[in-house]
Parts: sequence; C-alpha cells; structure tokens
Amino acid sequence: MSKSTKLLERLLRRPTDFTFKELETLLLGLGFVLSKAGKTSGSAVRFINHDTKQIIRIHKPHPNPELKSYAVSYIISELKKGGYIDGR
Repeated sequence: MSKSTKLLERLLRRPTDFTFKELETLLLGLGFVLSKAGKTSGSAVRFINHDTKQIIRIHKPHPNPELKSYAVSYIISELKKGGYIDGR
C-alpha cells in the first residue's frame, strides 16, 4: 500500500491531528504541485493538478501544524469532486 493511499485512508477518518505536511505529501502523491498564492499570500497556498486543472486552495495552519476540521472536510469534498475518492 502506497504512502498516498495510507494518508488518504487516514484523511477519510477525519482525524483531529492531520497535519499540513501530511496533506502536502498526500496531494503531491496524487499529482498536485504546491504553489504560493502570490507575493503577499501569507499562509494562503494552492495545490494545483495541471493534468486535471483542479485547484485546492487552503490556508497553511499556524502556529500549530494540524488542519482544522472544516479544512479536512473541504479537502475531502474537493478530492471527491476531482474523482480521487468515491462519493462516500
């Protein structure tokens, strides 16, 4: 089982300790690239999949690395829209 698959399964359990680094590893494994949203973007980042043209926008959490529950829900929703996971 690949690291991306394990991370995707973990994300779908909606853990309260899912980190931005885990998200980055997951999305890079799914073919996304990380992009800052601009010079003055601050914590705003985009994950772009150039093959599917899908963009996932999120704020990098700080000072703690864990994603908020609404961010986890948003990411799951976007991955469903992109066809990366079924409609569970």
